[in-house]
This record gives sequence, structure tokens and C-alpha cells, in this order.
Amino acid sequence: MQKITPFLWFDNQAEEAVRFYTSIFKNSKIGKIARYDEAGAKVSGRAAGSVMTVEFQLEGQEFVALNGGPLFKFTEAISFVVNCQTQAEVDEFWTKLSAGGKEVQCGWLQDKYGLSWQIVPTVLGELLSDQDTAKSQRVMKAMLKMVKLDIQQLEQAAKGN
Repeated sequence: MQKITPFLWFDNQAEEAVRFYTSIFKNSKIGKIARYDEAGAKVSGRAAGSVMTVEFQLEGQEFVALNGGPLFKFTEAISFVVNCQTQAEVDEFWTKLSAGGKEVQCGWLQDKYGLSWQIVPTVLGELLSDQDTAKSQRVMKAMLKMVKLDIQQLEQAAKGN
């Protein structure tokens, strides 16, 4: 068990969301599912026997999803970064995670559950931290105009094209 595990609060879509996320990431699995018992149901207002929590892994990272009710919603203050080696990988994760959600800016999106994700090519960090500040500034300027990040456009900006 990892020391720190992200715990995601859903209204009543925890299991549905977990199945969605594990269908997108190749190295993923669903773990234990805990259900509300009579006492938990009474306190939470949930039906006894309904899903309370779902443990799952995405790319080796452990998570827990909770059906906790509509009280709390996801915000952009927390997001998950998906590091991508290729444009095909960026495109695939972007398409799947944004389906039914909202495309934002600079590689950010919200999925259909309101959870924020950043779909980022690994080359971006290298380009933005380049010692040539003019180069990194061109990359930043190009990135700020994008919704989904485009590796070729970022590399062209780095070259000054």
C-alpha cells in the first residue's frame, strides 16, 4: 500500500467513474469495493448494500473513489497530469478523457465527472526549462494559444518558426 492515496469524492458515480478511468489506462485495475451497511446507510442517507468506496489503480497509482453525495464537487485546484511521450498518446488520452466533459486550455480538460486532467507531452517540460530564455518564452507563448497541446507546434515555436 502506498503512503498517500488520492481519495475522490463522487455523488453516486464512483463505480461508474472507476470503470471509465480503468478503461482508458492500460495498466489499471479495480480492487476492493466496500458497500454501505445498515449503520453507514443510516448516517449517509445511502441505500444499504450500495457502493460506498471503490479502490483502483491507474498506471500503478492507487486511488479510492467514494460515493459521498452531492455536497462536495471537484475543482480545478486539483488535477492529475498524464505525461505522454508522443502526439498519438496525447491525442488518445485527450479524446477519451474529454468525452462528455469540457476542454479547457493549455492541455487541461475536465472529464464528464468534473475531475481535471492535464494531458502533457513530456517534451514540454524540457522546452519550457531550456536555458535559452527566448526559446522557452516562444514555447510558452505557443502553449498559451492551445487547448490540446501539439508537440509539433511546440517544437516549431522552440525553433523560432
